[in-house]
Order: sequence, then structure tokens, then C-alpha cells
Amino acid sequence: MKPNKNFSRKDFLKTLFWAGLLLPFLQYCEKKGKSLLLKITGTNHILGHQLWAKNFPKFSEEIKTKYLIVGGGISGLSAARYLKQSGEEDFLLLELENHLGGNSSNGENKFSKFPLGAHYLPIPNKEDKEIIEFLRECKMYLGDDEKGLPILDDYQLTFPKEERLFFRNSWQNDLVPQKGISDETKEEIERFFKLMEDFRAKKDTSGKYWFNIPLYQSSDEGKYLEQILFKDWLQQNHFKSKELLWLLDYSCKDDYGLGISYVSAWAGIHYFAGRKNNWATNRSEQVFTWPEGNARLVKHFSKYTEGKNFAKHLVYDLKISENVEVFAYDDSRKISKKIIAEMVLFATPQFVNRHFFPDRNFQKFQYVPWLLATLTLKNDFGGDEELAWDNVIYGAEGLGYIYDQHQNVSQNLGEKVITYYRSFSESDLKKARQKLYYLKESDLKKMVLDELKIAHPLIEDYLLEIEFHKLGHAMIAPVPNQIFGKETENARNNIAGKIFFAHTDLSGISIFEEAFHQGRNAAKEMLKI
Repeated sequence: MKPNKNFSRKDFLKTLFWAGLLLPFLQYCEKKGKSLLLKITGTNHILGHQLWAKNFPKFSEEIKTKYLIVGGGISGLSAARYLKQSGEEDFLLLELENHLGGNSSNGENKFSKFPLGAHYLPIPNKEDKEIIEFLRECKMYLGDDEKGLPILDDYQLTFPKEERLFFRNSWQNDLVPQKGISDETKEEIERFFKLMEDFRAKKDTSGKYWFNIPLYQSSDEGKYLEQILFKDWLQQNHFKSKELLWLLDYSCKDDYGLGISYVSAWAGIHYFAGRKNNWATNRSEQVFTWPEGNARLVKHFSKYTEGKNFAKHLVYDLKISENVEVFAYDDSRKISKKIIAEMVLFATPQFVNRHFFPDRNFQKFQYVPWLLATLTLKNDFGGDEELAWDNVIYGAEGLGYIYDQHQNVSQNLGEKVITYYRSFSESDLKKARQKLYYLKESDLKKMVLDELKIAHPLIEDYLLEIEFHKLGHAMIAPVPNQIFGKETENARNNIAGKIFFAHTDLSGISIFEEAFHQGRNAAKEMLKI
């Protein structure tokens, strides 16, 4: 029994991180007579945290534009694309970091590029024409064959083998536990996925899916499922086998950052039922991916902002009158600017927006911290056992690792590069963020290696370098009453037809498609006014 191909830590991150944790720094430690490079990176928290102090120089430059986009993550870039494709050239985009992409960013060493956040895009539903057109534009979708099936670029899809699970002291293909499980567990797994198939197809009387992507196209019929925890719903439906519950907990942490004890039943079911597998039906086991992750998609978006985006710009104040006056600090030139715009789109999370709109200080938005660790290993790491693209360890706190060079067609790969992911699935996310903040390089190294040693006991003998990446507010948590709650509904509303909002936290689920449609829909609304 194989689940719907949604096993993805991969889309956690289409968020612009204004509140990171650490400035980059390097440290070397001695390991068996050799230097092991440890590196910790994060987002530009020093500049971002100046929002609290607002100690900026008086503006010395004034710029006028019709539309201003604040935030260069996927939502902001999607909005810029829509404006440009609609014939609107009079816009600017401001970004805090020195690069575009937000969560969809990447790093690189001499052996490989690697993701610093989101790293894959699933096959879309056939009804999502806008995403499919974007795939055509990016030359990922190349047309249809004689049977009417989409032709997709094989070199941008996962190669075999896609995924494997370390379960009961050996690797198995597929992420559903198989070896030595009881007949009762097998029955539960089959019953669960049959139920998810039913939810996947379920529609209301008007023809709307109960669970859809983008979420705003979902029916109201299933909203009652957002009022209870996924764990409680599973218990009510008599799912109790530890192997199945582990799989579902892993799945929720993978896409949402939080496990079954924290996310709503609606979110838990949506993970399996939202994707319909009804477009490229011959590719249902594959996803689009690249060594640099979704930074490849950012590259496609960035052509729409050429000459129109300002990096290392922190918005710190605004005034709304006939127009909107936005004050931004240019960290490169150490000056402030006043930007006068007719309309402004904040493609930023709500914990940032509250600095500018105190009456929109929404308290129910919770953000999960994440840790990424990219390891460079000797080229004989893994021995005769072929690394999969996605490698998961049963029962571990983390979510396993991806093999960053999986798409490399070269026969001589040199050293191997893998990226480990871990969300901090806890009831108090503020404390979890603090815990992540205070973890030093030695703590992080032990945490990551102790877990990887479960499947690779000798991994330290192959280790050359580790880069840790801390994401303090990585993604919105779809806890009960978050997606369809009143607070989220209010956060979507524009202000006086001049200030608009777009971000995955307004969807409640942090995946690429939601960011894409959030930005597109907000830009569309702006053009109508």
C-alpha cells in the first residue's frame, strides 16, 4: 500500500523571514587530526530586529511608484509576475535579505548547491490552471503526448529511488512501514488510505472539493474538522497502531512542522486529500526538485523584478493618506528612503505586519521553528547502498535527510552532500524558538549526528563539513481554528483599498501553491481597484 505522494518536508517554507536567529559565523573543531568545518547561518535578524527600536536616520531620498510590494518571498514574487504579465510596469519590490526567495533560498559549496528551506514542488491538480501555466513557462511542462498526458521534463523530476525508510535496522523502499508489521496494522493502514481516497474525491452539492489546493477553492462542508485535533479524530476513528500513527505524525511534521497532537483534523486530512493525482497520472510517484531546491523557481520569478527590486531594505514605518508613504532603511547605503505608492502589498507574515498595524496584532498565528543541517561527506559514504532522494529514519525526532545531488546525471559526483531537516514540534513554540536559538554548534552537531547514527553508525568517519541553518519563524502552524478562524479571515482584509496582504499564513498551510495564489490573487485585487 503506497500513500498519496505528499511526503514532503519540502514545502515548508514560502515565508519571508524577518526574524531570524544568528549572524553567520564559522568555527573549526578537531576531529581525528582533521579540521571539521562547522558553520551556522540564519536570516538577517540584526536588521529585522531594528523594527523594535526604529532608530533610523531621517529619509534622504524620495521615490514614487504606483504599486509597492514588501517582501520578496514566493507570494511577493508571484504578485510581481502577475502585475508584469498584466502590463503593469510601475511597481517596486523591497526585500530585507540580500537575495530574493524567502524560504526558497539556497546555499552552495564546491560539491553541490543545497536548499536552505523549501526544496520541491509536487505535481499539481489538473484544475490548477495557473500553476500548470507557470510550469509551462518554466519549461517543466513541455506539452501533451498523443494520449493527452502532460510531458514533463525528466531532468527536473525525482529520479529513482525517490524515498526510503530505515525501519527495524534496515532500509526499505517507500515510507510506509512494512517489515514485520502485524495484520491488524496492515488493515489499519489500508483502511486509513481508503478513507483518504474517499476524502480526496469528496465534493459538495455545488461540485466543490471538500479539500482542495489552493485552499480558498475548498468547500465549507468539511470545516467542522478544523475544530478538533487530528490525534483526536484518529482516535475517534479507531486508528491506534504505532506504525501508522508514526507515519501520520511524520507526515504532518513534514508539511506543517507540528505533529498529530497539535494540527487540526482538517489539516491532517488535507495533507492526503488535497492533491488529486489527476493531471500527470503517470507521474504520481514523482515531484519536481533540484539541488538548490525551490530557489530554482525563484530564478524563474526574478526576471519579472529585474530593475525593480531593492534588496537589504527594511520597511520600518508608513503613513496612509491620499497615497501611502512607506519609510524604508537601505542597509547597503545606510540611508532611509520615503517611497510614495498608490497601493502597497505586504507579502510578509503577521508577526511582521503588527509593527505597522497595531490593531491587527493577531495572537493566534503560531510559527514553527526549524533546523536544517547540510553535511558534506566523503564520496564513499553509504557504501553499496544507494542513497534515495528522501531518506527517513523511523522513530526519529527529525525528518531524515535529502540527497542534494540526487538529480546529478554525472557519473563522478565527488563528495556527497545531504541536508537534514528537523522541526520543533512542541506545544510552546516560543520556548521551542528560544531552545533553538541557544543551541550552540557543538549541541547542534551532537543532535544531528546522534540521530543519523541510527541508520549510519559510522557517519562521523565520513564527515567533512556541516552547515547549520536556523529558521526561527519558518512556517505557520495549522492548529485548530487557524485556517478558517475569524482572526485569519480578518487578517486577509485590505485596508481602505490601499494596503493589501498576501502570505501563506493567511492560508494556514505553508506550501508553494498557497504562496503562489496568495500573491497572484492580491495583485489581481489591486488592479481591480
